[in-house]
Order: sequence, then C-alpha cells, then structure tokens
Amino acid sequence: MPNYRVGRVSQEIQKEVTDILLKRVRDPRVEGVTVTGVDVTGDLQQATVFYSTLSDDKDSISETQRGLVKATGLIKKELGSRLSLYKTPELTFARDESVAYGSRIDQLLNKLKEE
Repeated sequence: MPNYRVGRVSQEIQKEVTDILLKRVRDPRVEGVTVTGVDVTGDLQQATVFYSTLSDDKDSISETQRGLVKATGLIKKELGSRLSLYKTPELTFARDESVAYGSRIDQLLNKLKEE
C-alpha cells in the first residue's frame, strides 16, 4: 500500500525549498537553480533534493553544489518553521542528471537530422 503522506511531504518540501532558494538565500552560486524533485525516506527523517542548473560546466556545477551545501542550515531552519512536522528531515542535495541527459539526446537527434 503506497504511503501518501511521504508523497505529500516531498511535494511540500519541493515547493518550500524552491521558495526559500528564490527569496532567502543570497548566495550568487545558487542563482538559477531549479528544484526538480525530492525523495523522502519512509520515516520522513531524510530528504534528497534534486536540482538542475542551466550550465553544464564542471566548475560551475561544483560551485553550485558547494553553495547549496553551505545554505543547507538556513534552508533546514526555514523548512522547520514552514512545515508542520515533528522533526525536520536532514537535507542532501544531488544534481539531477536527467535534464542534461535529455539535452544530450536532443543534440544527437538534431545532428542525425542534419545528416
């Protein structure tokens, strides 16, 4: 039987983290970050926030990751005040590779079309 609460909590975390990144985090390294999804464990203790960036540059990606790790405390504190959970989940940030993968497939298809 699926756990609907986990799904609702992950959607709420995604919405709130997006809002916090836009309005509260002032670090220039996290500008242009899009939250694409959140995986929450069944006990709601840990959440993995998946994000994508417009840049595919390795240095830019690592800078963005460092900025998000630095802002984790602020984001968790804000989440704690916005969500009605007993305990705020521990947050980890992971880059969503599916956007880059889709872009690469698009490039390959366009290249085939030109030939």
